Amino acid sequence: MPSTKVLITGGTGFLGSEIVKVLVEAKDFAITALDINPPSLGTESYSSVTYVRCDILNFKKLREVFKEARPTVVLHTVAVNLLGESRYSTQGKDTVFTINVDGTKNVIQASQEFGVKAFVYTSSVTVLLDQLEENFRNADETWSTGRATTLYGQSKTMAEGVVLSSNTPSFRTCALRAAPIFGPRDPVTIPTIYGCIANGETPFILGSGNNLQDYVYVSNVADAHVLALHNLLGLGIAAGEAFFITNGEPITVRDLCLAVWKEFGHYPLFQLRIPEELAWWMGWGLEWASWLTSRKGTFSRGVVLDATKTRYVSISKARRVLGYIPRVSLPEALQISCQVSPRIECV
Repeated sequence: MPSTKVLITGGTGFLGSEIVKVLVEAKDFAITALDINPPSLGTESYSSVTYVRCDILNFKKLREVFKEARPTVVLHTVAVNLLGESRYSTQGKDTVFTINVDGTKNVIQASQEFGVKAFVYTSSVTVLLDQLEENFRNADETWSTGRATTLYGQSKTMAEGVVLSSNTPSFRTCALRAAPIFGPRDPVTIPTIYGCIANGETPFILGSGNNLQDYVYVSNVADAHVLALHNLLGLGIAAGEAFFITNGEPITVRDLCLAVWKEFGHYPLFQLRIPEELAWWMGWGLEWASWLTSRKGTFSRGVVLDATKTRYVSISKARRVLGYIPRVSLPEALQISCQVSPRIECV
C-alpha cells in the first residue's frame, strides 16, 4: 500500500519538527518538510524525509515544491509571533499579517491547484483568548472570535477564517487552536520562566495568583495534527471545524512557574503579592519610563493582563471528534522540557 504524501510547512521548526518525528515513527507517510530554514541544531533530521528550503511568500517557488511533492495532505504550521513587549504593540503589523495571512493564502492556493485532499492549519487559542481584558473559563468552540487585541491573535483569527471557508468536499480543512506550546528546546515558555530567576522576579505574585491558564506539550499538539489528518482523509467529521488543543490540565501561572523553577533547583525565599490594580498602574508607569528613556522594559500593562486573567478552554470537542487524548501529562512534560531546554535568560 503506497504511503500517504504529507507536506509540512515550518517542518524544521519547534512544532513542525515534532510532527515530522511522529509521522516518521508511524511509517505510513512520505514526508516533505518545507521551511525557510534548514533543520536547527539539536533537532533530528531523517534520511527518509525530503527537506526543502522555501519561503511561503514566494509563490512561484512554492508551486514548484508542490508540483514536485504532490502531497495528499498539508499540515500548515508556519507563523510569526511577536514576543516580549512587542506582543502588545501595533508595530510590525505588516510582517505579522503578511506571513500569517497572506502566506496561508499562498499555501491554500498551491494546495488546491495540486489536488491536496486534506489541509490542517495550526491555529491558536489567541483567536479567542487574546481579548486581553476578559476572563475565559472553560470556553469552547461555540464562543465567538474576532475581538483579539493583539496583532498575533488578529492575524491568526483572519487566517483561520480563510482556512475554514476554503473547506469543500474535495478539499477538507480544519484548524487546531493550540494553547501556548512548550517542550524540549522550547524557544519561549520555559526560557522565559527560567529567566525570572536571574532577574530576581521569582518572589512576586501578580494579582490573586489563583487564575487558571492552559498550556500544551509539543508532542501532544503533534498527535492532534496526525489525528486531524486521519479524520479528514477518512470520515471527514472534522472538516470545516476548529478545535481547541491543550493539555486539558489548567494550572495557575504561579504553580507553573514554581514547577519549572523546582526543576532548576530554585525556590523563592519569600512571596510578595502585588494586587492586580496596583500592578496595572505600575505597568503603565514603566511603559512611560520606557518611552521617555527609549529603553525597552520587561513589565507593562500587557504583561499584567497576561499574568492575572483566567484563560482556559474545553477540549471536549477534540476528544469527541478527533479522539484526542493528551499522551504526556503536564508534570511529566515540564520535567522533560526542563531537562532538555537550554537555560536562556529573559532580555
